Amino acid sequence: MLSEQKLSNPPPPSVSATGTKSRPLRLWKAVVFRGLLPLVIIAAGGFLSVWMMETGPQAKPRPRERNVTLVEVRAVDYSSQQTTISGMGTVSVACSVELQPQVSGEIISLNPNLVPGGHFQKGETLFNIDPTDYRLTVRERATDVAKAKSDLQLEQGNQLIAKKEYKLLGERVSDQEKELMLRQPQLKNLQATLEAARAKFDKAQVDLGRTEIKAPFNAVILSRDVNIGTRANESSVLATLVGTDAYWVEVSVPVSQLRWIQIPHTRKDPGALVRIYDTAAWGDNIFRQGRVIRLKSDLESQGRMARLLIQVEDPLSLQPDHSDQPRLLIGSYVRVEIEGNAVASAAAIEREFIRNGNNVWVMTDRGNLAIRPVEIAFRGADRLLVTGGITSGEQLITTDIATPVEGMPLRTVDDTTSQTATREPDTQGGQS
Repeated sequence: MLSEQKLSNPPPPSVSATGTKSRPLRLWKAVVFRGLLPLVIIAAGGFLSVWMMETGPQAKPRPRERNVTLVEVRAVDYSSQQTTISGMGTVSVACSVELQPQVSGEIISLNPNLVPGGHFQKGETLFNIDPTDYRLTVRERATDVAKAKSDLQLEQGNQLIAKKEYKLLGERVSDQEKELMLRQPQLKNLQATLEAARAKFDKAQVDLGRTEIKAPFNAVILSRDVNIGTRANESSVLATLVGTDAYWVEVSVPVSQLRWIQIPHTRKDPGALVRIYDTAAWGDNIFRQGRVIRLKSDLESQGRMARLLIQVEDPLSLQPDHSDQPRLLIGSYVRVEIEGNAVASAAAIEREFIRNGNNVWVMTDRGNLAIRPVEIAFRGADRLLVTGGITSGEQLITTDIATPVEGMPLRTVDDTTSQTATREPDTQGGQS
């Protein structure tokens, strides 16, 4: 049965033969597909790249633009320029006194205004010392004068008698004997006694007047050291007074700038005009005026600066003419501006526009940077006066340039505006 079944179901010969033939074909196709496909893709990508490069937009070379720096400028102007010397100073008193009595005694009265800061006119009474003893002394001295006058009158009567007796004698005598006979020594003695009595009387009256102590000048009270009941003598300090007619300001300035300042040699010579500022106390742009009166003969020990004395009249603004002006206080640290001699022809340039000591930056007519050394006649606190190196009308650069190079191209805001205005019509035309 088995053999018959095997014989009756043999494998079909066509199937095995076909499968054997198609298997190498599939392998070949797989090899071709896997090997050639990447090459085809690479070739296609290369072709596409070449095509895009050939047909894409071409980059056209553009001219290289120069880097032009934008600056601000102003025209240089030459004219007569006033020099101003700046400095700092301290307000001090021009006149002060420690008031001491010339007679001793008890203080019996004080002026109600006799307090620190009180003002007095010259001749006003400040203190009164008990005058009782001095009035008694005046009466005693007056009695002495009266007695001396009486004695002198008696002696003058004796002189008349002596003269008559001398004539009646009719003898020649020496000059010395004649003087004795005419009682000349007695007369001279009594005359001297009378003069001494009168001098003592005058002295007593003066001492009586000194019991009333008055202000020696227009003054303000700086301090008071006594009260009613104080026993004062010639060595006692009653009060300290400061004159109010004028204060001084002592200012330090460089020695090199003295030649610009008008310093008087006599009281009749006018000194340089000075403006005094105390911004902390008065505010901005408020000042008092004064004048230079003297130059001190020595320099500062530390800064080696010259010292000027400036006088300010009526510093406390007590007079009606100065009632609207600020008051100077003793010890204040103030800023001063001294009007110096003028420079006939100079250009005023701010200190910040002077580069590296004595150079300026100038924009030439061709729009380039020029670095110029200039001649500086005067150096002030904020500005310098230039007399050479730059001419009137040239364009001074007022902008800081990070890396200035001689000849570098520059432009101004006006140049930029004009270029923009000329380009706008061209742009509009291209769009249309």
